[in-house]
Amino acid sequence: MASEKKKLITTPTLVLMIISTIYGFGNVSIAYAQMAYAGMFWYILAGLCFFFPSCLMMAEYGSAFKDAHGGIYSWLAGSTTEKIAFIGTFIWLASWVLWIVSSASRLWITLSALLFGHDTTQKWHLLGLGSNQLIGVLAILFVLAVTWLSARGINGITKISSLGGSLMIGMNAIFILASLVVIIANKGVPAQPIHGISSFFESPNPSFKTPIAVISFVVYAIFAYAGVENLGGVTDSMKDPEHTFPRGLTIGAILTVGSYVLMIVMTGFSVNYNHIIARPDVNLGNVTYVVFNRLGYMLGLSLGLSHGTNLFLGALFTRLIALSGLMGMLGAMFVLVYTPVKSFIMGSNPKLWPTRITQLNSADMPANAMWIQAALVCIIIFLVAFCGSAAARFYQILTDMVNVSTCAPYIFLIGAFPAFQRKNVPHDFVVFKNLFWTRVLVWFVEIIVCLGIIFTCVQPIIDHDFQTAFWTAFGPIFFGAVAWIFYNHAIKHNN
Repeated sequence: MASEKKKLITTPTLVLMIISTIYGFGNVSIAYAQMAYAGMFWYILAGLCFFFPSCLMMAEYGSAFKDAHGGIYSWLAGSTTEKIAFIGTFIWLASWVLWIVSSASRLWITLSALLFGHDTTQKWHLLGLGSNQLIGVLAILFVLAVTWLSARGINGITKISSLGGSLMIGMNAIFILASLVVIIANKGVPAQPIHGISSFFESPNPSFKTPIAVISFVVYAIFAYAGVENLGGVTDSMKDPEHTFPRGLTIGAILTVGSYVLMIVMTGFSVNYNHIIARPDVNLGNVTYVVFNRLGYMLGLSLGLSHGTNLFLGALFTRLIALSGLMGMLGAMFVLVYTPVKSFIMGSNPKLWPTRITQLNSADMPANAMWIQAALVCIIIFLVAFCGSAAARFYQILTDMVNVSTCAPYIFLIGAFPAFQRKNVPHDFVVFKNLFWTRVLVWFVEIIVCLGIIFTCVQPIIDHDFQTAFWTAFGPIFFGAVAWIFYNHAIKHNN
């Protein structure tokens, strides 16, 4: 009876979970900052060539391993070998570690936008520290504080993330309504001119003019759809998981792709690329607040309000999106400092880990593992923040680090799917019935993911920006190497 009460996730609930997990307006503003209207093409392409097939593959994984609690480790271990599962999941863990690095640094832009109505962090200085260095120090202190509180089971702040999620949904609705007012008032004339069909394929950003740079944007598009695999661990809480999971994924995928395309188009009606985005004070860390600020200003202008009122609306929109983002970020941070590492450690073979790593404290938290993670996060933040980069480059590095590390685990998950089919693990939901065409599709998706990652790492080298190239490739290479060495050492030690 108790187990029946647990299974509360229905198809509509799952669709909402997918949209809230996958969709993020930050992906819209980053796409617009990098590619303007051309971002739509790559988001649609990534949706068709990556998101839809990977959704169906994750649905089969989820249907087969619905009783497993190890997440993607269980999927890989049940399809391939323990070693591949360990390395692949370790690289997956890297994406969350680097997400903490990025979010702890971006948090201060969000706080600044909430307090002042715009990003002031580039003017922050203290005790001889420049802007990036000061943000790095603050980010390190924040990570240490969150780890200390979470390790003691003080995670009640996570409840505010649901309120932040509700606010974010409200802000997306406001964005659509305000954009419609602007579109109607301006008689359908966009702020960013459309110069024929080329506007939907060519970026006004000078950094995305070469073929390699353009193809590297695939990583941004794939990142916009990342996170579906995390829902595989909730199949045991679903009603009729064999049908609910694939059905919810399909509906959620269609809505997510459509939302990205709609939002990018609407952004173009209020934000002129050259006048607003191409300014030197705009970077990938604050572009979301710049977009909302401009939308608020254009809304007031469309309604014929005074200049002062227009500025007030711009600051108000900025503060509202910053408030929702701050609440969601805080809640997520308190969860993600322990959930991925705990899931990996508890889901994998305990013999692979030193005893101290697997120990849980009185709050049921892997405190030792969490502090090791915190130390690594702090070292990375320090090195990136004190490397002497300008703000735009600093946030470009953080964005590329997270994007590449998030995309890398899909090489394992998608690549293992033919092996999963050959294992004939019993599952009710089956889409890919022909092994030959499944392999063709797997190779197709793998090539897309690998080319996006490779070109994202190669482009900075072509530009002689070796620092960005190093940090972009750092996550998968470093964590993959650590996982390889760690696993081989553990096997020898056990033998």
